[in-house]
Amino acid sequence: MKKVAVLVEDHYQVLEVWYPYLRLREEGFTTLLVGTGKGSYKSKEGYPAQEELPVKKARPQEFDAVVIPGGYAPDILRRYVEINEFVREMFSLGKCIACICHGGWVLVSAGILKGKKVTGFSAIKDDLINAGAQFIDQEVVVDGNLITSRNPYDLPAFCAELIKKLKG
Repeated sequence: MKKVAVLVEDHYQVLEVWYPYLRLREEGFTTLLVGTGKGSYKSKEGYPAQEELPVKKARPQEFDAVVIPGGYAPDILRRYVEINEFVREMFSLGKCIACICHGGWVLVSAGILKGKKVTGFSAIKDDLINAGAQFIDQEVVVDGNLITSRNPYDLPAFCAELIKKLKG
């Protein structure tokens, strides 16, 4: 059974965590909320998420994909060396990296964007470009093992591409 890490931290965007988390479960994949080690996190609106695995115990070799949701959480996530290392190693192993909205900030800090085609929330466009990516404003962009989307309205296309990649 394929396994997917869904990164979580305080101030996460509710839909961008729970929609992929539950949609992937519907498809038969194992999903785990992977956090920075605090145990419990609150969304921008206060909705709780309970960490199922701290990143320090997460082994990239045991996962097939990682979902990096948006909200303000990515600005916190990117400050953790372990998060950046986890994403970087997943990327180098050829695992699927699925990132939406402000989640691109984690990709920037992980240093994996040089020469990649991506999208993301318009406010981080310059950050993505300055990290070496080519920004494309469309609902989903797939470049090898990297899947990116802009905002919650893009979730159906985002999840469809992620499911396709995991089943492929």
